[in-house]
Amino acid sequence: MHWSDVVAQRLSERGAKHIVSTGITPSGEFHIGHLREILTGDMISKAATKAGLDVEFVFIVDSADPLRKVYSFLDDSYSQYIGHQLKKIPPPSEDGSPDMERFNKGISYADHFLEPFKQALEQIDVRPRFIDNYESYASGQFAETARIACNNADKIREIIERVSSRELADDWFPWNPINAKGSIDGIRVTGWDDPIVSWVDSEGNSGTSDVTKGEGKLPWRIDWPAKWAWIGVTMEPFGKDHGAAGGSYDTGKEIVELFGIQAPLDLTYEWISLRGQGAMSSSSGNTIGPLEALSLVPPEILRYLIASTKPNKAIEFDTGMGLVNLADEFERTTLRDFSIEMEKEGLSRRQKVAIEDAKTALELSLISPLEETATVTFRHLAMLAQTKSRDEDVWTSLGLDGQISQTMIDRLHRMRTWVKSRHFPDELRITILDEPKSEAIDQLDEDNVTILPALIGTLEVCDWEAASIQSAISSGAKSLDMSPRHAYRALYLCIMGTERGPRLPTILAELDQNVILNLLNACLESKKES
Repeated sequence: MHWSDVVAQRLSERGAKHIVSTGITPSGEFHIGHLREILTGDMISKAATKAGLDVEFVFIVDSADPLRKVYSFLDDSYSQYIGHQLKKIPPPSEDGSPDMERFNKGISYADHFLEPFKQALEQIDVRPRFIDNYESYASGQFAETARIACNNADKIREIIERVSSRELADDWFPWNPINAKGSIDGIRVTGWDDPIVSWVDSEGNSGTSDVTKGEGKLPWRIDWPAKWAWIGVTMEPFGKDHGAAGGSYDTGKEIVELFGIQAPLDLTYEWISLRGQGAMSSSSGNTIGPLEALSLVPPEILRYLIASTKPNKAIEFDTGMGLVNLADEFERTTLRDFSIEMEKEGLSRRQKVAIEDAKTALELSLISPLEETATVTFRHLAMLAQTKSRDEDVWTSLGLDGQISQTMIDRLHRMRTWVKSRHFPDELRITILDEPKSEAIDQLDEDNVTILPALIGTLEVCDWEAASIQSAISSGAKSLDMSPRHAYRALYLCIMGTERGPRLPTILAELDQNVILNLLNACLESKKES
C-alpha cells in the first residue's frame, strides 16, 4: 500500500472518526518545507476518507508563540518585541521595520506570514480548518488543560526530566505568564492558586495571570499535547526533530494522558532541503516560499513530489534540471495504464506494491482532470515559452482551438515565469540569434563550413516540421559522407551561438523557415569574409 493508505489503515483500527492535524509557528516566511507537513496531512486525510472514515483536517497556527530573536530579515527595532506573542506585534514592512499602519488595521506579524501561505494552499488544493492558537487561548479553549497542567506541575516535571534526560530549572512551572509589557520572557512564577499564577518579571515587577483567560501560554512540550486534548487530534505528522528519542512527541504522549486522552498516531517526516544550500529555515532566510515555488511549478508536480516520496526519505528540491526530471517522471506516470500493468502474469508482490504506489501517488497529485494535465509535456512547453512570445501562437502550435482551459493558461504563465527566473537551467535555455554572432562564426571549423551549403539546400526544400527537419539535416550530412555531428555543431553555432543545446529539430519547427535560412546564409557569407 501507499504510505498514506498504511496510515489510514492504522487509523481505522482506532475507530471511524478522526481529526488529522498539522501546524507551524509563523515566525517568518513559510517555505516548501512546510508544505511537506501540510501535504502529508492532506494526503493522509484523503486516504482515510477513501477508506470510509469520517475525517477532518485542521491546521494550527501557533500565533501565541513569542518572537525569539531579531531575525535577519527584520530591522533592529524589533528587539523591543522579543518575547512578545506573534499575534500581538506589528508585521514587517518591505525594509524590515515594524509596519504600524497595517498593525493598526488589525494585521499582525503572524497574519503577515500566514496570508500568502493560505493563498498557496488554495492553489495546491489543500483546504484545512485553520485554528489560531492565540485566539484559542483567549477564548478559553486551553482553560481546562492549563489548569490540569498547573495542578500536576510535579508530574509533568518528572515526565520531561525522565524522558528527555534533561534537568529543568528549580523555578520551572508549566505556564508562561505575560507581564505588563506583553512579554513572556524572563518571568518567574512565584505561586499557584487555581486558576491564578503569581509571577515576578526580570525588572522586579510582580503580577498575576489567570490561566483560564489566556493571560500567558503553556510551554511548547505541554502546549502540544494540550492541543491534542481540546481539539481531539487522533493523527499528526511532524518533523524528525519532534520525533527524536526524548523529543517533544515522546514527552507529549505521556503528558497527554493527564488530560484524559490517548496520544495521536504519529508519522515522522524528513526535511526538504534546497539543492546545494541545505535545509530550509524561515529564520535564516534560506527558503523558497510556497508562492514562489508555485509560480514556477504546476501544483500537480509539487503534490507529486510529496506523494511519490516516502515520508522517512529526505527530499532535495531542485528548481533547475531536477524540476525537469521530476516533471518527466510525473508525465510518464500519467501515461501508464495501471489496470493493464496489474493484469500481467508473474508479477511479484514487490512489483504489485510499486504499481499500486505509483497509482495512488498520481491520484493524490491530480488537481485538474488528467486530460488537461497531459496536454503538453513540461519540456515542450518550456521550449514553446521561449520560441513563442505570444500566448496565441503557443496555443496554435499545440493545436488547441477554441476556448483554452484555465489550467493551460496557468501552466504557460508559470513556465514563462520560470524561464525568466534565476532557477531556469542553462541546459534548456534557448537563445535564437537575430544575426550572425562573430564569436560563434569564428568557432566554425572546416567541416562545419563545408557542410553548411548542403544543410541550407536540404532545409530549404523540406516540410517545416520536426521529423522532416531532422531527416533533412541527416541527408545534408550524408550527401557529403560526413557525420551529422558536424551538421548539428554548425547549426547550433549559427542559430544559437553555442556548440550544443536543446533538441534542435523541435525548436526549428516552431520558428519561421525563411528567418532561419536567411540567418544560415548570413553566417556562411560572414565566415567567407572573415
